[in-house]
Amino acid sequence: MIQIAYHSDLKEVHSRKALEALLEHSEARAPFDRLWWWQGLAEHCGLAPVLAVASQGGEHALLPLAGKGGHLMALGNWYSFRIRPLLDGSPALLEALAGDLARYAHRVTLSPMPDEDGSASLVEDAFRKAGWLVRREACDVNHVLDLRGRDYAAYIAARPGRLRTTLKRKAPKVTTVVHDRFDRDAWDDYEAIYGESWKPAEGSPAFLRAFAEAEGRAGRLRLGIARSAFDSHGPAIAAQFWTVEGGTAWIHKLAHRESAADLSPGSVLTAAMMRQVIDADGVDLVDFGTGNDPYKRDWMEAVRPRYRLDMMRPFSARNWPVMGRGALQRLAAIAKRG
Repeated sequence: MIQIAYHSDLKEVHSRKALEALLEHSEARAPFDRLWWWQGLAEHCGLAPVLAVASQGGEHALLPLAGKGGHLMALGNWYSFRIRPLLDGSPALLEALAGDLARYAHRVTLSPMPDEDGSASLVEDAFRKAGWLVRREACDVNHVLDLRGRDYAAYIAARPGRLRTTLKRKAPKVTTVVHDRFDRDAWDDYEAIYGESWKPAEGSPAFLRAFAEAEGRAGRLRLGIARSAFDSHGPAIAAQFWTVEGGTAWIHKLAHRESAADLSPGSVLTAAMMRQVIDADGVDLVDFGTGNDPYKRDWMEAVRPRYRLDMMRPFSARNWPVMGRGALQRLAAIAKRG
């Protein structure tokens, strides 16, 4: 018999050892699949978690959800590269979970979802079979680098000529250091640079710092700092926050001071970070997160789509305005094509 449970108090998961093991040792081995990540989002970012779990015979299907009331969202925010279900058993567990969710929600919206691992299709299929109306659309992209066994020298030789020229000219003018443990002074440098950069205001500095501290304790942190070679004791001019896990380097944050843009410190530091994760850490993949920023194309070689799945109960009156707007949009698109 399939058992369904909903955990709003994430401490409850610790009492379920098999479920806790699934979260700590997921196949992808990514921060976004760990219990700590969701606890941090709840504590620092104001999200109300709802871990929806279907279990049978030691197997589990889990959907990380958030919200109160009838419309549940993904348990993630701007820091989350992706949202996906965790499954260590039959897809029937996910279908059972989708069916049971109809008792508590009239709508479930999940994004950004990957499908290179089949996650988006798996969820779409489970909810359709459980009687939900599912609307799937591309919502973002994810730039990645598959190294395919290359070392740093081979990788950098394949970069665009203008980037290689920039690195050749600017690298002697910038010094870099990469920390693999949390360093308070280096983090202060990061926050100061971020505050003066072109980046938008940070959503939750407390969450990001707590994440960096935890990753530093685990040895997964890669915190890069750059300074001018002409003023090695002066203020830092670029900073980047990466983590390394499961053969993947995750690029979380990067920023530089606009006042030092003539030194291209961001590019020089990215090159140093790439050398670290490729030659020293031996990663297979580098993940630049979501967003289609043009500069990512210089460093990455592949683009993967990210999807939004909007699941609605077709007979819930609360969904009718949304469903009506969707129908009108489809009719308008058909009329435009015709």
